[in-house]
Amino acid sequence: MECWAWPPRYDDDYLPPDGQAHWFPRRETMPSAEREAAIVTRIREVMDHAHRTSPFYRRRWDEAGVHPSHIRSLEDFEKVPPVTKLELRAAQERNPPFGDYLCVPEEEICHVHGTSGTTGRPTAFAISRADWRAIANAHARVMWGMGIRPADTVFIGSFFSLYLGSWGALIGTERLRARAFPFGAGVPGQTLRAAHWLAQMRPTVFYGTPSYALDLAGVAAAASIDARDFGLRILFFSGEPGASIPAIRRRLEEAYGAAVFDAGSMAEMSPWMTPGETSAHAGMLCWQDIVYTEIADPRTWARVPYGGEGTPIYTHLERLSQPMVRMLSNDLSRWESGPSPCGRTYPTLPQGVYGRIDDMLVIRGENVFPSAVDEVVNRVPHYGGEHRILVTRERTMDELTVRMEYDAALAALGDGSIEGVRARAESELRTVLGVGARVEMLPPGSLERTEFKARRVIDSRDLLREVTTP
Repeated sequence: MECWAWPPRYDDDYLPPDGQAHWFPRRETMPSAEREAAIVTRIREVMDHAHRTSPFYRRRWDEAGVHPSHIRSLEDFEKVPPVTKLELRAAQERNPPFGDYLCVPEEEICHVHGTSGTTGRPTAFAISRADWRAIANAHARVMWGMGIRPADTVFIGSFFSLYLGSWGALIGTERLRARAFPFGAGVPGQTLRAAHWLAQMRPTVFYGTPSYALDLAGVAAAASIDARDFGLRILFFSGEPGASIPAIRRRLEEAYGAAVFDAGSMAEMSPWMTPGETSAHAGMLCWQDIVYTEIADPRTWARVPYGGEGTPIYTHLERLSQPMVRMLSNDLSRWESGPSPCGRTYPTLPQGVYGRIDDMLVIRGENVFPSAVDEVVNRVPHYGGEHRILVTRERTMDELTVRMEYDAALAALGDGSIEGVRARAESELRTVLGVGARVEMLPPGSLERTEFKARRVIDSRDLLREVTTP
């Protein structure tokens, strides 16, 4: 296997020959059983490093009766207790600033990133210089699989802040020897400026979130700029479900005339592109020799069989600074064994990561995922590009309301046409969700847009519980 060493070492000058489809042909196309045998050895090496250097891991594994030497198979590995975000936050509260799961000396840290802290204490991510280079190599490799090449210019339309998504796209671009256009996002009026810069510079690749790309296309159209004239050939995304949802993917493809690729896991798991699509468009691949991914039963934490649905659990195979060993995502996905039509023998997530277990809404006994609502409204004619999902409770009955913007073309057709689209949306939501939803139609521009992750769910039942629970 190319560059398969512990600790990880890469030749930063390496690039695949022109015309080669795979960055590392052996590692990416070898029989999956051979790769899994190597992964078991690597898991023991990562666990041994964490056990020696981290009180956090040593304590939790000792309590669970687990030792790195016990891991002789992937089935043995399923006995290792998963790590949760709450545990990481608590570890940093006890041992600031990086927690007692930091596995290298603090002087080796070259980058500090983290969460926003909007739902509690911010979590700090410490990344060593060696890990930063390894992340860059991993991202370049996945981007190569999407078809991005050194001749491309990559426009990065995302925040440059604590958020790791934009930084990962940047260092992957730089390692790939492509031209980076780190435009950023978040400043008032920047979306319109982005449209003008895209029209002027004509980069070939765009990175951001799906909701921002759709908003950007709308802002451009309002300024009489056709997003297809940007000349983009590839759009790749992370940060939220969307790029793997067929109706949203079609809207993006139609708006830009470009190929769409989905990627992304968790900021804690950088390199976050390791669930990432390739040019085969067969779903997101689990690049198992970089980050080992399990789709697991959320009750037992054991892997589900291929074809099954569960929550991804991730394990770093190349991180030394803050390695995550069985990091619980609480996302939702389904996996297949592979191989992909591109020749890579990794498992695939055919529908990408399409929801979160903790975002699931139970409406009158039915499980409703916001991504399913997103799919429906995005395929309704004259959808205006933004919506909100409201859940309320009248006495003992849950009520689901979808507030959906319509576009200017429907507004010009009048109230009768608006009512027809509303009725169609309600019918399709009932068919897909298995529960009735009331649709409210809103004029164009009624709802706030976002340049980051779209937050569209308002569950007033939670607000009621917060007020009434002692």
